[in-house]
Amino acid sequence: MSEQEPPRIEFPCDYPVKVMGRSVPEFELTIIEVFERHDPGFDRERMTSRASREGKFVSLTVFITATGKPQLEALHEELMATGLVQMVI
Repeated sequence: MSEQEPPRIEFPCDYPVKVMGRSVPEFELTIIEVFERHDPGFDRERMTSRASREGKFVSLTVFITATGKPQLEALHEELMATGLVQMVI
């Protein structure tokens, strides 16, 4: 049985990014600022927010125009460097 390679992404493309972290007042604004640096034209209207059952955590789903792997890696690195993000999917 041979392993299949995951499908390759063709850039540029519409790309969803889910960011999860503790529910603190500055979380959403900080995340938006990071996304604006990596995709200045991203549409805030498409962003969704969801709180955890107990309200301790929040997840944001943001759609960006992904231009390539370097952009996605830099975005991930900067999101994690905020100290507010637990996970990026």
